[in-house]
Formats: sequence, C-alpha cells, structure tokens
Amino acid sequence: MKHIVETNWIGNMAFESKLGDHKIMVDVNSEKGVDDKGPRPKELLLSALGGCTAMDVISILKKMRVEVDFFNVAIEADLSEAHPKVYTKMHLIYQFKGNQLNEQTLKKAIDLSQDKYCGVSAMFRQIMELTYEIQILN
Repeated sequence: MKHIVETNWIGNMAFESKLGDHKIMVDVNSEKGVDDKGPRPKELLLSALGGCTAMDVISILKKMRVEVDFFNVAIEADLSEAHPKVYTKMHLIYQFKGNQLNEQTLKKAIDLSQDKYCGVSAMFRQIMELTYEIQILN
C-alpha cells in the first residue's frame, strides 16, 4: 500500500498538502515576516505521533471497558542546535481524568500502543529516545 501526498506552493513560504480528501497548510512563523498560515512541518510530526498513539490508547481502553472523562497527550521534543535541526528526544505525557482509573491498566494500554500498534512511535524509536509518563488528573 502506498500513501501519496501532494504538496503545492501557495506563495511566500506557505504550502498546502493534499492528503486524500483532506488538506493541511504549512508555513513558517510570522517572525520571519510572512503570513503564518499553518503549523511548521516538524510540529506536524509531533501531531502525527500524538494522534497515532492517542487513537490506539482510546481504542484499547474501550476494549478493556475503561471509561475516561478526559484524555490528552502532550509531547515535549528536544530539537538539535545545529542544522539540519532534528528532534533528538521525545517525551510523551499521557493525561487522564476519570473515576477509579487504574494506573497499571492505563500503562498496559499505552505499552500496547507504543510497542505494538503505533507505527509513528515505531519509526521515531528507531532514531531517538522515546519516553512517556502517565498523569491521572483530579
């Protein structure tokens, strides 16, 4: 199976990518004197990781019959100083709210995502350290 994405120049430093029936804009930040029409490309990598693992975790928790009232994945990524600037480490913070949440059950769902299902995590783990923590919020 192939994924095909087309990226078209809109003007200045803005580009629009077509992903199937969806479109997403990327641009540089407004500090560079342009329009800031979308996120930076590297930020989309973080979004892809967050979305991939979040979908897994929610799906797994539903199968385990665990209900959550709130779920968020925050990602902290260290960026190298020298060009090409690349992420060197990523840390995921899984945040949950709900009644009687069991940390071991949440950890099992996250581990399944990280070790078995999330292809984005698998790709990133090949090139950098990927760690996580669980926060159960009041």
